[in-house]
Amino acid sequence: MYHQTTPLHLSAKRARFNIDTCEPQALAMRSGKIKLTALTKGHYPGVPMPHDVIPGLNSIGFWDGVGRQDWGLNPHRNEGIEIHYLETGKMAFMTDRQQFDLHPGDFTVTKPWQLHKLGDPNIGPGRIHWLIIDVGAKAPEDRWRWPDWVTLTEDDLAELGQQLRHNQKAAWKAWPAMVRLFQQIARNIVDWNKPHSVSRMIANLNQLLVSLLEVLVEQQSVENPDRSFSRQAVEQFLKELETNHAKCLEIQTLDEMARRCGLGITAFAKYTRELVNVGPMKYLKQCRLNHAAQQLREQPDASITDICFSNGFNSSQYFATCFRQHFRMSPREFLYQGPANQPF
Repeated sequence: MYHQTTPLHLSAKRARFNIDTCEPQALAMRSGKIKLTALTKGHYPGVPMPHDVIPGLNSIGFWDGVGRQDWGLNPHRNEGIEIHYLETGKMAFMTDRQQFDLHPGDFTVTKPWQLHKLGDPNIGPGRIHWLIIDVGAKAPEDRWRWPDWVTLTEDDLAELGQQLRHNQKAAWKAWPAMVRLFQQIARNIVDWNKPHSVSRMIANLNQLLVSLLEVLVEQQSVENPDRSFSRQAVEQFLKELETNHAKCLEIQTLDEMARRCGLGITAFAKYTRELVNVGPMKYLKQCRLNHAAQQLREQPDASITDICFSNGFNSSQYFATCFRQHFRMSPREFLYQGPANQPF
């Protein structure tokens, strides 16, 4: 069984992490440190699959690492739900909130918006399986759209979606049926050019999803799923305001902010204060000021008035007042008296 170790707050880093580039993995494969067998679409490593073959299955495969490894995956997110299953060896696995030591028979599930990585800092030797299924969601509030080849009943699919969206556990113990299915899928990948391989893969993937649902229900977290999901939705939304200039300009009212997270105003304001220690509208203004400061730093020849209006302020005088309150200097002083050292 997995063993949880020290929490790791990867999300506290201010750097933005994009979709997984797989560069460390590809480099390890080219240098012979791992033997990778996979089917892929897009930039993931492996044998290319046409996009109309099992659409939404972006990557599926396994790798074998023998001996001491000197590389690990960078913190990243994926374009879909990702499942890792560790068949042999030992592996450090980190999400944006927790760190685990995975042992044979453990598997992980990460949602598209979850920051995660393998290795601390390096991966361990062993065989690890993975698959990534795109469900059309990039944020907690997005609606999930399962690919048409998923044949679970409507009720089971709704239950699986609820379990995956709401559950905060990241690591689980695979049942024997899941273990056999991962091994069968690995054989499917090796024999991909043989007749009926697509049908076998679809059948095995659907059985795997049924087994996944059974494990999640049996080993479900004791944490209140509704509360944890709501908090996560607000946390993701606030992070987007911090990092996305366009998002800050889209949002105009408290009601709109709460609605984006699927919450009432009172609940949304409560979670916001818990997460960032200020009210929602004040936080929105702080984010706009930070974006304005970034523009001043990166575009020193731009008009301060233009920057004011481009960040949602309707008055240059009000903008200057808010800027001084936030940064303890005027926009012009910020521009000429050392913005390079000014934290946001």
